[in-house]
Amino acid sequence: MGATMVSLNASNVSLDATTPVAVIGAGSMGAGIAQVAAQAGHAVRLFDLQAGAAARALARIADDLAGAVQRGKLTATERDATLARLSVAEQLTDLAGCGLAVEAIVEKLEPKQALFAELEKVLGPQAVLATNTSSISVTAVAQKLAQPQRFIGWHFFNPATRMKLVEIISGVATDPALVAPMQALTRAWGKVPVLAPNAPGFIVNRVARPYYAEGLRLLAERVADVASIDTLLRQAGGFVMGPFELMDLIGVEVNLSVTTSVFEATAFDPRYAPHLIQQELVRSGRFGRKTGHGFYRYEGGKPQGAAVACVAPAPSVPVLRCASDMGLLTPLVQRLAAAGVTLLPDDSLPAETLALGEEDAGTPGGTWITLSDGRTAAQRSAQRAGRPVLLLDLALDFGTTPMVAVAVGGPHPNPSPTRGEGAPTLANPVPGTKPLSPCGRGVGERGSPLAQLAAALAPAGVQLLPLADVAGLVVLRTVACLANEAADVLTWTGTAPTDIDTAMRLGTAYPQGPLAWADAIGPARVATVLTHLQQHYGEVRYRRSPALSHLQHTGGLFHD
Repeated sequence: MGATMVSLNASNVSLDATTPVAVIGAGSMGAGIAQVAAQAGHAVRLFDLQAGAAARALARIADDLAGAVQRGKLTATERDATLARLSVAEQLTDLAGCGLAVEAIVEKLEPKQALFAELEKVLGPQAVLATNTSSISVTAVAQKLAQPQRFIGWHFFNPATRMKLVEIISGVATDPALVAPMQALTRAWGKVPVLAPNAPGFIVNRVARPYYAEGLRLLAERVADVASIDTLLRQAGGFVMGPFELMDLIGVEVNLSVTTSVFEATAFDPRYAPHLIQQELVRSGRFGRKTGHGFYRYEGGKPQGAAVACVAPAPSVPVLRCASDMGLLTPLVQRLAAAGVTLLPDDSLPAETLALGEEDAGTPGGTWITLSDGRTAAQRSAQRAGRPVLLLDLALDFGTTPMVAVAVGGPHPNPSPTRGEGAPTLANPVPGTKPLSPCGRGVGERGSPLAQLAAALAPAGVQLLPLADVAGLVVLRTVACLANEAADVLTWTGTAPTDIDTAMRLGTAYPQGPLAWADAIGPARVATVLTHLQQHYGEVRYRRSPALSHLQHTGGLFHD
């Protein structure tokens, strides 16, 4: 006879502040969850297999709470009450009587399965069991339980005391009646719950993969150096951190582990294949900030050699011709006009195009300045019979961006990417320590189209960063791939667009959710960029999500 299944209902799930909470794993994540639970009013017992680890975690919590009191975020009475609710469990059996157990141990399946099999015996059939796994199947972790219907994924983000997002993940056997109490408890703890699918990487760790993957591929393709890519994605893309400084902060080896996990869980889909540059850094022990060396070298906790080189403006501001429909570039054109740059209307120009120079026999139509659509500048120039083209990268807001990136195609020489000495290569994936020229100095000949464009942008406070001519450039390519990944999660799991975007804003601090970003620039545009990337590279990694393809043809949006 099989085990008797216990059906859940609102009356037999008690998850209010009177519920004792067990937290297993006293690392930074476990300690953070324990602190959040205690501050929400729960009695918390913290257990770790390593002797003394739980006691040390309580000491760290005490230090954090003391700092909160000093900053005026917490009263001394609240601190003392929180600490009084925290205790160390010396052995697993000391957790008996807890109504909720949260696991935050090593990210490996077998240890998690073994732990929960023991917890189920210790806590009894009425306790809720929750795993904080970031990427392992919730169904797989619960596989050996006698009562898997009381098991659920509850994924906090580090640091748990400050990050608002929590992903709630049901396994195949999770009773649906458990979801609502977990949502309510999450809110009671001051967090924002989103319902995530039990799919590789859930929402955040799945959708975020292109942010790192495309950064690494762009680095390998020599679009620019590490610091320039990071700076561009921060200043033009609006991201809090670039992919390389973020991997250094997370831990290069931790990020690689998540990528590998998603790669394996998706049957080795090449879209998620770990990159050789990252693998080489991990093999060399360069894990980022924690080791003082990752994609950057660190001295005193600060990255070295992180300056970037922008285009030096020409001595005079040129006149620009302007298409009647400037599309996404309209805020930039308005900004230039407000700064006193002369803009002449030219109905002969295609949409979203500016032009330098007059019509003449040498360069009919002059040098075009247009927004990238995923094709290279060389390809766009060839379609103009070899006439010069400057391709602009995407910006989150052209009306306020302090930086715009550009690539050159046509008879004018392509600028050297801002690589500097010892720039990253597959053989040497670490940037050199020699600082690059700061923005505004030394890149671009004074009379070149690049220098003229830099001169036109300068009055509006916009710096021009040169890139090598690669398909999709940096910000546009990154955003398109993030939106496509989010659309894939929507397509294959039915996750709500609002949950996906909320998860990415709160879990990764993206400037806006990838599906909302796709709506802002147009799903059809995103699909076109991906089509051009796939044609250029001949790789399935840029295949379009069915949901994205559908909207391309219907003209709809992800958010109605």
